[in-house]
Amino acid sequence: MATTDKALTRERDRTPRMASELVDADIHHTLPSQAALRPYLPSRWQRYHERFGLRQVLETQYWVTTTHVQASRVDAFPPSGLPPGADLDFLREQLLDLWGISYGVLNVTEVFQFSAQRGEYGAALTRAINDFTVAQWLEPEPRLRAAIAVTADNAAAAVAEIERHAGDERFVQVLMTLRNEAPMGNRRYWPIYRAAADAGLPVAVHVGGIAGHPPSGAGWFSYYFEMHAGHLQAFQAHMISLVLSGVFDEIPGLSIVFVEGGFSWAVPLGWRLDRMHAALGEEVPDLQRKPSEYLRHFWFTTQPIEEPEHPEQFHAMVGALGVADRLLFATDYPHWDFDAPDQALPKGLSPIDKRNILAGNAHRLYRLPPPQSTGGPT
Repeated sequence: MATTDKALTRERDRTPRMASELVDADIHHTLPSQAALRPYLPSRWQRYHERFGLRQVLETQYWVTTTHVQASRVDAFPPSGLPPGADLDFLREQLLDLWGISYGVLNVTEVFQFSAQRGEYGAALTRAINDFTVAQWLEPEPRLRAAIAVTADNAAAAVAEIERHAGDERFVQVLMTLRNEAPMGNRRYWPIYRAAADAGLPVAVHVGGIAGHPPSGAGWFSYYFEMHAGHLQAFQAHMISLVLSGVFDEIPGLSIVFVEGGFSWAVPLGWRLDRMHAALGEEVPDLQRKPSEYLRHFWFTTQPIEEPEHPEQFHAMVGALGVADRLLFATDYPHWDFDAPDQALPKGLSPIDKRNILAGNAHRLYRLPPPQSTGGPT
């Protein structure tokens, strides 16, 4: 009898917690160690990487000094002793299998460091981390998809990396960090956008990175809390820059995914842009539409989701932005602010909106096949 009880317990443990299909748009995998990158680097850059390491000019001064080591959940450290997000078997158990995830999109942690490395060194590192992702994550686990990591401020190398992986359907977006040398509407980045659009890939912009500038418009932060709450400043600046630059008129197939930036702020920002366009539009006479109409090019992940005190305010916000068909569910695993799929979305969403946010929108954006073809749980 005891053996039967244990078997039933194990069977229940393998039953996914979510009955509906689920696509996770933001999972962070990482290297088990810097030495693990060696097989994927040319010999020249192996020697360079071992001797000189990485330039540390990132916001990691806040990120690594939180009470949450490596900004991770306290239960996300695998029994293997590897860092959180470095053990595929443990990630399967704790995330993919537990929640019955059909697809998970990997955004590699190292891009936030590698994007700060200039020249061919940074390009070599991003090529290597993409090859590592294929060999160690995508090939052994068919439920996983990934972003192509690029160094945004080396556009030629970024374009080459996009073109190198464009034919691989397991790569579903291009990954840029939030903070680079210039706002995203700057024409230095347009070749990246053209390459992504030509490949049918959205460009994801993820919290992280720094180019030597203060991470806020007012200077350097004093607290991790302050930094975490203040990410939206950079997302707003990028949205304004992208809209006013006219990039969407020249590259109409371009889609931008804002990851971990929230989305409620986009509603009043669109209103503000339209109001100011009435007074200052002659400065950008080539725009073919009202600024707010370009917001249809933007997609947003749910984590960290805005949670007003009164649920009806959330529904009004989503309706005002018209964003229910452009919200992508995300857990942010394995980080401390992980959103559990059965608790993340506010109550009262219509069944169709809930299905779209949990999976349908991601299927459309990333052109994912039906989950039965992945070999994972259905």
